[in-house]
Amino acid sequence: MDLDLALVRAFVATAGTLHFGRAAEELNTSQQALSKRIARLEESLGVRLFERQGGIRLSEAGERFLPAAREALSAGERAVVAVTGAGPVVRIDTWGHLYAPMRTVAEAVQALGTVRWEPGPGRDWPSVAQALLRGDTDLGFGRVHPLPEGRDAALTQRLVRLEPVDVVVSPSHPLAGADALRPADLRDSVLWCPAELNRLDFLRRFADEFRITRRHDGPNLGLDHLVQHLRTDPEGFTVFPADAPLPDHTGLRCVPLVEPTPLYAWSLAWRESPRHPLLDTLLRGFAEAGRTRRWLEYEPRRDWLPDTDHPKLAVR
Repeated sequence: MDLDLALVRAFVATAGTLHFGRAAEELNTSQQALSKRIARLEESLGVRLFERQGGIRLSEAGERFLPAAREALSAGERAVVAVTGAGPVVRIDTWGHLYAPMRTVAEAVQALGTVRWEPGPGRDWPSVAQALLRGDTDLGFGRVHPLPEGRDAALTQRLVRLEPVDVVVSPSHPLAGADALRPADLRDSVLWCPAELNRLDFLRRFADEFRITRRHDGPNLGLDHLVQHLRTDPEGFTVFPADAPLPDHTGLRCVPLVEPTPLYAWSLAWRESPRHPLLDTLLRGFAEAGRTRRWLEYEPRRDWLPDTDHPKLAVR
């Protein structure tokens, strides 16, 4: 049999909302027209895709059909792009800008040349979460952590990269000549934070875990501002992703951290409904990049992650 993608799209939208009215609004059609499309699809397949008693939910057949239906829509979008060169825009907001999140995004999408990207700078994870929930952006990329009052409960996230961090010090720091350092070696030093510490979940948890009590934070005035302070403070340090070396002009020393090695967790976040037609394709791109570049290697006896990042390992 031939599948009508308009009917499949109606099913996927309804499966995402479990509400005929909201799905109809999403597709810019009437509830009556949506119901007719669902009925035609069920008739063609010879199964009931939804149970309609006491509300609406997917039937067993609907649960089995949903992943393949989403893939069919993605394949249809790719086919259109291949012929016309046009396709849906993917709006992606990133945060953690001093750590250069677009490095990872660029590596993951190298093979997706036909995807049209519209990157935007997010202030932080709470603000990007709000943008996702409002529908102002399609994807978020950065370090995701639990938000108060479950404000991220309607969002889905996927861990895509665990990146080791180095310690960065001035040449005058007493530990600058070390080949490697343990986080515990930094207890007598001053942690310089690139922004207010209450907005830097990873650094706050790192400092708490390794009992680094001397901390200095302030407004995010950019990398050059942070570097200038580190150069002039023989007791100061910060941490920086190992795969994102500082510019040569900084004159600072990057030293690997070991026993344990802290890992910075990069994640994608999105809203399931409405689901972007290219989402499954994008997720496969990040998964493939992660496999080939070994982005998700983690050894508990060797590495350190904040407790809030551990659940992401189980669902990646």
